[in-house]
Amino acid sequence: QLAESGGGLVQTGDSLRLTCVVSGHTFSNKAMGWFRQAPGKEREFVTAIAWNGRSTYYVDSVKGRFTISRDNAKNTVYLQMNSLKPEDTAVYYCAAGATPWYATDPTGYEYWGQGTQVTVSS
Repeated sequence: QLAESGGGLVQTGDSLRLTCVVSGHTFSNKAMGWFRQAPGKEREFVTAIAWNGRSTYYVDSVKGRFTISRDNAKNTVYLQMNSLKPEDTAVYYCAAGATPWYATDPTGYEYWGQGTQVTVSS
């Protein structure tokens, strides 16, 4: 089970930190990713982190603003989002990878959370 939290309604330029706690699955040997889905759009890859936290990848639109991290001792992955923009508005999903190394395609992930809404007003 993956449980996201930390979403909310913020203004342009604000920050949010999303948290995803993993239970019932082995966490430390899996890559973790964050995806998002805006109304009327397909689910989009945002960022991912390898099992050991030493390798990360970001979609161009969030580079320099978002930071993914993980704490394997707490079975938790974080997404720090700074300088938020209205186009970041979406439901954000946490996902556990099928392998230790990250993927950018949703098919590379085995388990998904229910999502948390992030709304950025202009």
